[in-house]
Amino acid sequence: MNISQLDRWLKEELNMEQFSRIDNSKNGLQVSRREQKISTAAFAVDASLETFRRCEDIGADILIVHHGLFWGREELLTGYHYERIRFLMEHDIALYAIHLPLDAHPSLGNNAGIAASLGLSDVKPFGLHKGIPIGMAGRLDRPMELFAIQQKLFGFDGNVIASLPFGPDEISSVAIVSGGAAFDVDEAIEKGYDLFITGDASHTIYHRCLEAGINVIFAGHYLTEVWGVKLLMEHLLKGPGSEAGIHAEFIDVPTGL
Repeated sequence: MNISQLDRWLKEELNMEQFSRIDNSKNGLQVSRREQKISTAAFAVDASLETFRRCEDIGADILIVHHGLFWGREELLTGYHYERIRFLMEHDIALYAIHLPLDAHPSLGNNAGIAASLGLSDVKPFGLHKGIPIGMAGRLDRPMELFAIQQKLFGFDGNVIASLPFGPDEISSVAIVSGGAAFDVDEAIEKGYDLFITGDASHTIYHRCLEAGINVIFAGHYLTEVWGVKLLMEHLLKGPGSEAGIHAEFIDVPTGL
């Protein structure tokens, strides 16, 4: 498989064109490479020098990330931005970014991954961003307590930024928007969900959640956005990656935020 073939497959699988007008991320191939053939692909949440160095350690030809290096405006090639680009070019590693398409995808997205892990049923789109739903919401087949949900999704208590236990002890309905979507709690409150899960925390919404009686988990931006890249990696390996003999690895560089 070469870069052009992978690019076409990703754009089709993730319906990337749908998000071209609303996503600040320059989705798609952000940095190319001299050798077009791909034998080893790395997947990660963030484009960073640490991630790039670990790509070099495993001999990756391309890195596919959720957060790339280009966000809708010109970036001068100076400072840390220059060092990142230089490393990729010197080591002939391509960079591919997929932002909102990898949040919103109904089976491969971050929110889909969280919903599937919880076993939600009656799943519906949730959390409009410029007219397009990014998140998901649904019902638990059996009610669960807040701490049990948190443990199931994100591990021990210290992994998440914070949780607000302001809603029912027995949670039956859950709304999810990964990343920085704290204010989508208003929609969750309006629609009567027992729990809202997002990444970034916000002081501003504390009292409205308390007064509305809703549970909230602020799991951290990173922890809510590992799901999509992992699902996409598995999907590639089961599909054209298998046919092409591609090796793939997930590179975990948690930030705690």
